[in-house]
Amino acid sequence: MKATIATLAGDGIGPEVMAEALALLSAMGSKYGHEFVTNEALIGGIAIDETGDAFPAETQRICEQSDAILLAAVGGYKWSDPSAKVRPEQGLLKMRKHFNLFANLRPVKAYPALSQNVPLRPDLLENVDMLFVRELTGGLYFGERKEMGDGDDAYDTMYYSRPEVERVAHVAFRAAQGRRKKLTSVDKANVLASMRLWRKTVTQVHEDYGDVELEHVLVDACTMHMLMRPASFDVILAENMFGDILSDEASVFAGSLGMLPSASLGEGRFGLYEPVHGSAPDIAGQGKANPVGMFLSVAMLLRYSLALEEEALAIERAVDAVLADGARTGDIARKGEPILSTKEFAQAVIAKL
Repeated sequence: MKATIATLAGDGIGPEVMAEALALLSAMGSKYGHEFVTNEALIGGIAIDETGDAFPAETQRICEQSDAILLAAVGGYKWSDPSAKVRPEQGLLKMRKHFNLFANLRPVKAYPALSQNVPLRPDLLENVDMLFVRELTGGLYFGERKEMGDGDDAYDTMYYSRPEVERVAHVAFRAAQGRRKKLTSVDKANVLASMRLWRKTVTQVHEDYGDVELEHVLVDACTMHMLMRPASFDVILAENMFGDILSDEASVFAGSLGMLPSASLGEGRFGLYEPVHGSAPDIAGQGKANPVGMFLSVAMLLRYSLALEEEALAIERAVDAVLADGARTGDIARKGEPILSTKEFAQAVIAKL
């Protein structure tokens, strides 16, 4: 197979983990006989510095001509002023909107080798393996808003239409069919009108998926249940802000935010893949970043955009094996354990392949 991938290193630790992702893609291409053509482009803070735009036209062009986008991280202290007219995060939001990437998939599982890093009883972590499906282009983050400016009030609007909820619900139900056939839909239907629409629509879509068990859970109750009985969840469907918060909360089960990948998908195979961890400017340039989230994002790219399931599984199994061998970056190491650099850990995974 020959595939073209737009690679957006971005800011902070982004260039470090992207360099290892490119090494991984090269190794996968050699092992399985694929040709991965990678084209670099700017996004986020570095794009603002060089072009004045967080998602420049040239970056958009490169992405449009690719089969998938691999992004590392955006943002940092330099661009942290929330009142700035152009901010790094706007580039990411603009890209998601431009490509109509409405479904964000965030898998979270507990690793037995890292159970002692998690502030929960080990028995609660047994068989924890969940997939968040987060609606990505609607809700509070995209609804009508009023900035405070020089005044004393501001507002954001949580808006959803039936078609917006239907399309992401179908993604979640199809994902559940390929897993343990259970879907938890998270809302706040007891208070919010938009969430009553959400619950009604998800219930109607469920009629097309009789083999999947559906439960509705209020978001505040869900936060408690995730800590009390995390293994009971399979696929969790949530609106934009709720999904953002809940999936970050769930990162504790994996032992570190640095372990988590994500995929942002639309109607077809084209997608955007990025680790959840962000730009971590406090450790940028020090070789301390955990490349697992980036590597697992590459695995998701191979699975969802290129339909290379065997190759995706090979990466995931190599990560599991390296962790079981005791390899650790600083964020997942216990006191006294040897710590590998970003490159050393990445090379250990590639060697396992």
